[in-house]
Amino acid sequence: MGYSIDTITEDCYEGTTCLINKFDIKDEKQLATIEAKITFAKMSALEREPIKGTFDFEHYKDIHRYLFGDIYDWAGSIRTINISKKGTRFAEVDEIDDLATACFERLKKQNYFCNQDKNSFIDDIVDFYCVTNMLHPFREGNGRTQRAFLSQLIRNAGYNIDFSDIDTDSLMAATIHSANGVTDYLKEIFENAIYK
Repeated sequence: MGYSIDTITEDCYEGTTCLINKFDIKDEKQLATIEAKITFAKMSALEREPIKGTFDFEHYKDIHRYLFGDIYDWAGSIRTINISKKGTRFAEVDEIDDLATACFERLKKQNYFCNQDKNSFIDDIVDFYCVTNMLHPFREGNGRTQRAFLSQLIRNAGYNIDFSDIDTDSLMAATIHSANGVTDYLKEIFENAIYK
């Protein structure tokens, strides 16, 4: 969690900053614990059996719906409020559709990064990661959705990655740097984590 939003209690239980959820849990820490357990199990299942799709925005939303559908009614739906996190302001709500269309059309034109040497592949993955991070299309669960989608995309292109081998603090720091235009750290992480 931890987003700063235009209306801090939007989509939350009255008088709290806890997102309305299917378990009717009104304590943020308890919700985070249950959410982590459910999404960990779902991410593990996706490793074994990825969601079929064509690597478009609908596919991306389907992954979010699968990961978070047991927790939130709005899983797989574009957020309705503007959000920011750790000083990074993400795409405005009214820009998400257009930006997503451009991002995923470009991915298709680039043949989903297939048949590339590793250097070109890393450059394209870093760029795609940065764009989808700034898109941040969902109210919650953007990072987990992004990692699940990227894992599938990377494998489809003939490479491999295991995000569980990447230090989460280092990835977070590199992501914040990349949001400010410095992608060196992110590139180094992906160079070390992606293999044939």
